[in-house]
Amino acid sequence: MTPNSLFTSFLALLIASTTAVDQTVNPGLNAKLKTEATEIDKHNNDLNTDDAWIFDFNERPNYTFKPGSVVNANAATFPTLTGFGMTMAMLNLGPCAMLPPHMHSRATNLVVAISGSTSTYMYRENGVKLVKADLTPGKMTIFPQGSLHTMQNNGCDNAVLVSALNSEDTGTTNILNGALRNFPEDLMKAAFGDASLDIAKLGKNIPEVGTGSVLGSAECMQKCKMTVGRSYKRGYKFVT
Repeated sequence: MTPNSLFTSFLALLIASTTAVDQTVNPGLNAKLKTEATEIDKHNNDLNTDDAWIFDFNERPNYTFKPGSVVNANAATFPTLTGFGMTMAMLNLGPCAMLPPHMHSRATNLVVAISGSTSTYMYRENGVKLVKADLTPGKMTIFPQGSLHTMQNNGCDNAVLVSALNSEDTGTTNILNGALRNFPEDLMKAAFGDASLDIAKLGKNIPEVGTGSVLGSAECMQKCKMTVGRSYKRGYKFVT
């Protein structure tokens, strides 16, 4: 494999989509909840079963630690949240897994660690210092609305974090995915400072939206005696 192809494969691994695009499970219920006159009407007419008030993160189809996942409870996935202006997410990070650099255009994000050791990095805007937070159980950090942030599980065991956002439609954007797949190639070459880069190939090799996590740094993987197997459906899997 040539150095260029190694670089392309590694970049594609790092910038897979952070979070799967949530599908609206019951748009009719969302619409009805928005038109009810009172909260009593909502409760008695639309949410009158105990099951309507329970969201099971563990049973979501994208729940995994291989390499990890972002499972969102919001108005789309859990209609009962319609009108409350909140999203709650469970962040599952398998060994050395990471969430690639992304931002939320419509939400501020609070993240608290439940298990494991995770390092987060946040860059709020041009001219400010990068903020690093090492999260162990019970520790929390904040990603202000619109800030660029990423995180990685530093350990060889699973890490779990809980994320609260003050919007039911957070507007998540993966920075490199969006730029390499959508902006004009000549502008991207200029942005990278390399007119010889094959931007089309780089963009094409970025995996599609998956479960929301990718494998992280080579240093962590070496520590945990892990390697990367062959890709499947343009994603990646662990091979120990």
